[in-house]
Order: sequence, then C-alpha cells, then structure tokens
Amino acid sequence: MILVGFLVMLAVSRWQIDAKAVDTSPGLDFVPRPDPSDADNTLIYYKSRDDASVLKWTSKIDEFFAPYKKGAENIMACSADAPVRENLFCDVDLRAFEPCISENKYNYDTYRRTQPCVFLKLDKLLNWIPNPYNTTDDMPSEMPDGLQQHIDNVSGSTDANTVWVSCEGENPADVEFIGPIKYLPTRGFPTYFFPYKNQEGYLSPLVAVQFLRPTMGIVINIKCTAWAKNIDREGSGRRGSVHFELMID
Repeated sequence: MILVGFLVMLAVSRWQIDAKAVDTSPGLDFVPRPDPSDADNTLIYYKSRDDASVLKWTSKIDEFFAPYKKGAENIMACSADAPVRENLFCDVDLRAFEPCISENKYNYDTYRRTQPCVFLKLDKLLNWIPNPYNTTDDMPSEMPDGLQQHIDNVSGSTDANTVWVSCEGENPADVEFIGPIKYLPTRGFPTYFFPYKNQEGYLSPLVAVQFLRPTMGIVINIKCTAWAKNIDREGSGRRGSVHFELMID
C-alpha cells in the first residue's frame, strides 16, 4: 500500500514537472484552422471564384470572432498609457484589422484581389508576462532582418513593448511564392494585454497577417513565429512558432 502511494506521488510529481516545462511558454496558433480537432491538418485551400469555397473559410473566422463581438462589464480599452486593471481585460477592436474584416470577407474572394488574411493568437497562459525584445542590443541572430529593422525604428518608444510576430516562407521556393505581407493593426501583441488571470470572458489579442500577392495554384509553406525573450522557439515543443500551408486557385 505504501509502495502504491509512493508510485502515485511520483507520477504526480513527474506530471507537475512536465506541465511546468510545457506551460512556461505560450503557444502560437492561427485562424482559420481546417479542423481544430486535427492538429496535423494545416492546409488553407480555397477557390477564390467559388463563393461556397470562400464561405467555408470566412465562416470559420466569423465563428471564431463571435466572442469578440459580445459586450462585457469587465472589459476596458487598453493602451500603453492605460494598461489593463485588476479583474478586467482588454478589448480587441475588430475594426482595427481593416481591411481584414467580415464585411470584406477577410479578402478571400477575387473582388478583394485575393489578399487573404490569417489571424495569429497566443494561447492563454495563466499569469505569463512577456519579456519583449524592445531594443537592438540583444536580438537573436535568427530574427528576420525586416523585423530587426522595425524594432530598431521603434526602440525607445512604448510601441517597442510588444510580442513581435513574423511570417516567412519555409523554403526558398516558398519565400518566392509568398509575396509581401502586411501585419495589422501592429506587428505583434502589445504587452499591455498581459497577464491573463483567468478573467471571465477574456479575449486573446490578435494579429492579422495579410498576404498581398501570394502565387496562385501552388502550395505555399508558411512559418510564423512569436518573438519574446521568454517564448520557447528552439525547444522540442517549439511552442512559439506555428506552421500552415496556403493554396489558392
């Protein structure tokens, strides 16, 4: 009986250690997902001239945004000068994602020049406070040059207090096919959205990634990364990055 109790305690201790190792860094995720229950299915494929094909993806984004359109008593408009207060959480203004909004079908159809938007979010991690790269002194060498330049431009301002994001083609061909990218409303998640403290109705901050000229008719492999000093990008879990494919006919 004593041995059984010891083994149970050992199993629990190991579970706690493993959970701590995993949960010290938030994961990065994307919307729309082909099938949220199938993590291995990451292909966003649609026909831009087919209304039903476009609707398949825009309806997924609309469904995801439903909680963001509900009012709440414990919500507030946050900014660098007005960080979130105790027991409240920051509002996410969907209008700030223009043109990546529902009225524009998130730019998935040909009437919007087929410039689709994919939304990035960090998984909720209790009491996690980001430690941002807000100066040029300690940026990792693998950070994209364009992002390093952007941080250099905003260094010293409140805009530098951000969990940065970058999206790139995974292979040389993908780099060519992916085309230019725009990040909305900013190039990351402002730190004033954090920490998450299990507030009822909490809304995760979002970044819209708009693909302005993706090559049609070919699968483009895309890797997006969240950048902060306390986000794991190199460990076995690599929770700070996410992969998906985009193909438009």
